[in-house]
Amino acid sequence: MVKKYTEEHEWIEMDADNKIGTIGITEYASKALGDVVYVELPEVGLETAKGETIGAVESVKSASDIMSPVTGKVTDVNEVLSEKPGTINKAPEGDGWFAKIEVTDAAELEGLMDKEAYDAFEK
Repeated sequence: MVKKYTEEHEWIEMDADNKIGTIGITEYASKALGDVVYVELPEVGLETAKGETIGAVESVKSASDIMSPVTGKVTDVNEVLSEKPGTINKAPEGDGWFAKIEVTDAAELEGLMDKEAYDAFEK
């Protein structure tokens, strides 16, 4: 499974057949936000372009838009976050995933950072 990162501190992890990507925010973003109190999820079926806002996360400190790292169509959202937004703080790169997207242009993934590049970027 390929996991890539954006400069806006989102991640996308592709499934085995490289068609569906799971999107979330990074550990770094989760810590910077503080305690997440509300999550605005996208609608399933939403068609989005790379860099467009697909939702938002609000914390006690601030609010932050969630941008799509790739062009595609939202196929699933993490409903758990509606009830338990703090899941993002507990496991931002695991159970705190945000949405799944059917990727229309896999070449866009090439422009994103791998873990090593992201770790160097966030420092």
